[in-house]
Amino acid sequence: MPVVPAPTILPRKGGWAGALSDTLWRNPGLLLLIMLAPPLLWLGIVYLGSLFALLIQSFFSIDEFSGMINRKFTLKTYGDLLQATNIDIIVRTVTMAALVTLASAAIAFPIAYFAARYARGKWKALFYLGVMLPLWSSYLVKVYAWKLILAKEGILGWLFAKLHLTSVLDAWLSLPIVGGNSLSVSWTGTFIVFVYVWLPFMILPVQAALERVPVNLTEASSDLGASPGQTFRNVIFPLALPGIVAGSIFTFSLTLGDYIIPQIVGTSRLFIGQAVYAHQGTAGNIPLAAAFTVVPVVIMGFYLWGAKRMGAFDAL
Repeated sequence: MPVVPAPTILPRKGGWAGALSDTLWRNPGLLLLIMLAPPLLWLGIVYLGSLFALLIQSFFSIDEFSGMINRKFTLKTYGDLLQATNIDIIVRTVTMAALVTLASAAIAFPIAYFAARYARGKWKALFYLGVMLPLWSSYLVKVYAWKLILAKEGILGWLFAKLHLTSVLDAWLSLPIVGGNSLSVSWTGTFIVFVYVWLPFMILPVQAALERVPVNLTEASSDLGASPGQTFRNVIFPLALPGIVAGSIFTFSLTLGDYIIPQIVGTSRLFIGQAVYAHQGTAGNIPLAAAFTVVPVVIMGFYLWGAKRMGAFDAL
């Protein structure tokens, strides 16, 4: 018997389900809107709504006598934010974030370059495993582990003693600002833990950017008589810079808002995250906490604007 081919155009379905299906098929934009509506509403209500509420709170003030929030529009809270002690907190946090970003880039670049140029097959898989493995463990476990490592009786102090370098460590800890009783209660210890925790977020974008650098460009540079240093400065580094900036978005922003690491490993000198936690908690000064929170939001707004102009988003 001859085989009857199936009709090219299926018959129209009846009922409301068929009508809805036909409408969505004729209007793909409507289907896209329905699919995107839930996440967009969540983003608009929960995230942008909370940011807007935060901004509004920063224009309120605290009554000095009753301690209650005065819900009248004022710039008094931002005036309090510009006091010397609060400016010191902001400068300290931004400085730490910048130094952590620079150190992460310096450490990540050779690792990423080796992975992009020389690692192949199982070695590249081991590279990804080694970079991602620290991210699979608990954040608090890593921080408390570093607290023990950096303690005066920790393994790092033991290593310095075995190498007869205890005097060097003591001399460093005696320095103002960066020193302390031990590395676990010093600015240096906070810096070390920040770099360790956020380093994978720098390595991966840099490695992805270096993967896109054609090998024939470096070979052509060498053929034209350029030294390895000139090739790095004029070919490799400019092409990898978007990846470095992309990684810096993570390291800079995460350091800027973190309050757990400085709370566990560090001194009594506050960072922005700790100031926000203290003012909205024990101090009960929610307007000042909101004003402090606006600071990293504004800083990251300018940072992202500059990163976009440098092509960092293409390297993410």
